[in-house]
Amino acid sequence: MDQESIVYGCIKDASYYEQDSTRRKVNRQAMLNLPKADGWPFLCQEMFAIPQVEIDHANYQTEVMHFGASYKAVEYEWEQWIQKFEELLSQMYWVSATVHLETELSGTHTFVWESASNAHTPGSGDMQVRCEWSHEGSLSL
Repeated sequence: MDQESIVYGCIKDASYYEQDSTRRKVNRQAMLNLPKADGWPFLCQEMFAIPQVEIDHANYQTEVMHFGASYKAVEYEWEQWIQKFEELLSQMYWVSATVHLETELSGTHTFVWESASNAHTPGSGDMQVRCEWSHEGSLSL
């Protein structure tokens, strides 16, 4: 059986800023500009739950844009996946983004992007990333 990798996470933006609908429109358009799931796209529209632009008063203070996909051993091309994800983030408004990579052989990796300022604006380039690694299971001796 082939090695399966699961990638999932969310991008969070503050919903209490002025021009909230503009921020939502820009973020929505960035996700809609992703390619359709044909062939081998690293990121595609179908992996995102793309929110509507209308203001939803059910949100307290955070707009959450979540995503997930199953891949065949994406960890071998992880640098390219990260590059595509950061290209998407560079086009969006956000406060933080989290990506979980679950692999069969090398455990679970969590990547967190945070803005150097209060929030990232498209094109600002003020992203900082950190990675945490954990591996569940026991060693057989």
